[in-house]
Amino acid sequence: MNKENWLKRGYVDEPVAQGLDLKAEIRKLCKEKHAVILGHYYQSDEIQEIADFIGDSLALAQWAAKTDAEIIVMCGVHFMGETAKILCPDKKVLIPDLNAGCSLADSCPAEAFAQFVKDHPGYTVISYVNTSAAVKAVTDVVVTSTNAKQIVESFPADEKIIFGPDRNLGSYINSITGRNMLLWNGACHVHEKFSVEKIIELKKQYPEAAVLVHPECKGTVAKLADKIGSTAGLLKFAMASELKDFIVATESGILYEMRKKCPEKNFIPVPPEDGASACNECNYMRMNTLEKLYLTLKHEWPEVKVDEEVAKKAIRPIRNMLEISEKLGL
Repeated sequence: MNKENWLKRGYVDEPVAQGLDLKAEIRKLCKEKHAVILGHYYQSDEIQEIADFIGDSLALAQWAAKTDAEIIVMCGVHFMGETAKILCPDKKVLIPDLNAGCSLADSCPAEAFAQFVKDHPGYTVISYVNTSAAVKAVTDVVVTSTNAKQIVESFPADEKIIFGPDRNLGSYINSITGRNMLLWNGACHVHEKFSVEKIIELKKQYPEAAVLVHPECKGTVAKLADKIGSTAGLLKFAMASELKDFIVATESGILYEMRKKCPEKNFIPVPPEDGASACNECNYMRMNTLEKLYLTLKHEWPEVKVDEEVAKKAIRPIRNMLEISEKLGL
């Protein structure tokens, strides 16, 4: 298949030899090309198994900023690749499938958000990391679910703040900080699918279980939580808890690391409200496969590109996040 057709598909599409040891070949290519594989907690088990580093959005950004690798392969979604490229403009940043987008980022078109900011002069703009580089370019500081509360609280109590794009995370931060941030009306399609009813059903089956909820979930779901936190925060809570059962309301990829770190504990994924499957998975995250990872390393494509002018503007809020997080010990 030629490059033109690859461009149409958004990933390298060529046959892989039957019986090829993909994991061995991937490790071989990483060594030959001085490449590092960064994987998000929401990736498939086989991707997490082979990644050099697994983490949430904050950890992946921190790792990208300090790696000495010549090639970064971001096994996550497109905005994560953009963040890595902005932080490492001289490195080659690859992503196995360019189609791996983000519903939350898509809910915040750059031009519309820029106009929203323009319509509210005098506001500090805080954007969730789940946004495009163009949205970050009109932002003062980026946050993740790990550091959003602390970064918001680093501003004066009377600071006028725009928070985008996740209305659920923004509402949660407002509720625990006493702020009244102006919220963009965006949401994650995965976390929107969790329902109160499904959690109550599971709680009846596992009455002693702790309910772990990501702050991108709706407020009605968050009210049932024993712990609200980022993927890294939920993992940390489970590792420290003496409880044995945990009902988990976030993308089911995190269960791989939870079970790996706590093999003696029981982690029960909350299914989507429509009951179509036992787990709630992000279809964008699952676009990355072991085969695509191997082929992207082999051909060093698809490569993540960010407009130079956009990158110059977007680097400031990302660095602000990293600097504040370091000061806060996050």
